[in-house]
Amino acid sequence: MSADSQEPGESASTDELLGHEAAPAALALADGTIYRGRAFGARTVQSGEVVFNTSLTGYQEIATDPSYAGQIVTMTYTQIGNVGVNEMDDESRKPFLSGFVVKELLAPSNYRSEADFDSKLAESGIPGLSGIDTRALVRRIRDGGAQVGVLSTDPAKQDADELVAIAREAPGLDGHDWVAKVTCDAAYSFDDGIWGGIGGQLVRPDRPGQRLKIVAYDFGVKRNILRLLVEQGFDVTVVPATTPAAEALAMNPDGIFLSNGPGDPSAVEGVQPIVRELTQSKPVFGICLGHQILGLALGGTTRKLKFGHHGGNQPGKDLATGKVAICAENHGYAVDADSLTAAGEPVVVTHINLNDDTVEGLAHESKPLFSVQYHPEASPGPHDASYFFSRFRELVERCSKGESVTGAQISGMKSSRS
Repeated sequence: MSADSQEPGESASTDELLGHEAAPAALALADGTIYRGRAFGARTVQSGEVVFNTSLTGYQEIATDPSYAGQIVTMTYTQIGNVGVNEMDDESRKPFLSGFVVKELLAPSNYRSEADFDSKLAESGIPGLSGIDTRALVRRIRDGGAQVGVLSTDPAKQDADELVAIAREAPGLDGHDWVAKVTCDAAYSFDDGIWGGIGGQLVRPDRPGQRLKIVAYDFGVKRNILRLLVEQGFDVTVVPATTPAAEALAMNPDGIFLSNGPGDPSAVEGVQPIVRELTQSKPVFGICLGHQILGLALGGTTRKLKFGHHGGNQPGKDLATGKVAICAENHGYAVDADSLTAAGEPVVVTHINLNDDTVEGLAHESKPLFSVQYHPEASPGPHDASYFFSRFRELVERCSKGESVTGAQISGMKSSRS
């Protein structure tokens, strides 16, 4: 057992902030480290890749983002739960993550709150751990890299050796198709717009002129991404991840959107040839996992990052303008830019992460294709990069008029072949 391990506490204690008894809970890492604290959420045992998120707000949106499927999320911000939860802020039909770790869990005090975060996770079968030194856990992940852990909120399953053994046998993200667990079962139309007015009403904007149709491939899409596509005037049809290209094209869309989602992009079954076929005839825009899958479909490769990018304060530089946006990100893999060059595709890197120079955006120099690694809608924020949605609107609109426009042109990049 690691020297950083914490000793077991009492069998149960009263949480003064929540006002009820809290059972013991433990997080065991595959390297042998144990963190012990108080349980919240569901009483269960779950394994997942342990990552940390540096966002100051938006814990409900993080917990309901399907991109976190297969992961145990640790929040670096110390106090979580103070605004409660509400149905409107959910980013998907349910949480898909494996666990949630916080320093301090608070009771809600907010006019929009409909329930507390503890109850939300309990109803969804997700375990939570509070009262640990999250700084020590984050340092371990940062220095040693993301690793599999086991979170137990079951009072009968708190033995350190047993939990560490489970963590060492549990699967990580590599080689596993997590998209299959989060994608929709059948195609559906989405027509909710963005928030409007005080109190949080969803409105659909009226955009004058031509209405354009897009097919959105659901790899684990966030609802607010779909809302912002609607705001651009698109008629949006969401389809399951493995919908054949012929089926999507039969809907006669003006464009194709590839959504965010969880896990290893190279392990998503059957999507690369689908996307490759779609790129031959339609403008395509990809976000996060969709960006990575587009890169793979164009012949590139992806690689695992040490601990990934998770949070709302990542610096993304637009190479066309030199401007830096503060971005929300959630990914553990990155596209290898050199692999695209080796594949012979005329693709340019449009954005990079200033922390580690990883690829944050791509655009094709002869086809109407572009993508971005981070989440430009960033619900609840920041919103520095929301311009990507209007770029997609312009690309689709110009292509629908018969113009010959490329992803590189729409991204403001000069051709490397000129």
